[in-house]
Amino acid sequence: MSGVLGRKRLVIGNWKMHGLVAENAARLTALSAATVDSSAVDVAVCVPFPYLLQASQALQGTAIGVGAQDVSPHGPGAHTGDVSAAMLADTGCQYVLVGHSERRATHAETDQAVADKARAALAAGLTPVVCIGETLAEQKAGHTLGVVSRQLAPVLALGTQAVNQLVIAYEPVWAIGTGHTATPDQAQQVHEAIRASLHTADAGQVRVLYGGSVNADNAASLFAMPDIDGALVGGASLKAPDFLSIVAA
Repeated sequence: MSGVLGRKRLVIGNWKMHGLVAENAARLTALSAATVDSSAVDVAVCVPFPYLLQASQALQGTAIGVGAQDVSPHGPGAHTGDVSAAMLADTGCQYVLVGHSERRATHAETDQAVADKARAALAAGLTPVVCIGETLAEQKAGHTLGVVSRQLAPVLALGTQAVNQLVIAYEPVWAIGTGHTATPDQAQQVHEAIRASLHTADAGQVRVLYGGSVNADNAASLFAMPDIDGALVGGASLKAPDFLSIVAA
């Protein structure tokens, strides 16, 4: 069903660095055969760069879109190893993750770099999914809202028109791949604060997803919260039946 005030649900799978051609083919075949009520929920999978064309071709004509897991802030040029937003769009991408905690931690991506990537994605017609979230140490110190506010600041500075074209994904770092999930009430508290920040940018209808060990068992209770508009799903997206159960929730 649609979320509060008509915000359409969105569920995105993040395959991370998993999958080879043959196993991708089996997974994509299962997804392409699924029935998805596109009037109620948008669905996409973010796959590794080498398999974007494979995913785009396999899912063409279905209700499931394709996204990438990162993007360069630069246009064409001498940026060896980078992939531009125009290249992603050319493969059929619709979404791209920016600022995932794993990129922030292992590639030293700054809050401003994440905003720059979001800007580049928008210029190419892609929907950036801006990932934010606190570490376990920050959560234990009571700094959650301060951290997400700091991470959002340069994104909000892109301006109202840009922000309204984004998706925000709140992923507490301590819940990613750990099996520990924020309770629905915990997640709602942070989503409510994020929504308040978006309202200050006249972007209160931007969809805000929850990510962090989302699975078929906890999805419905998370989606019942008024400010949670869907999910960014990690490990559970690697098994088509599990992912589709989350979509159905």
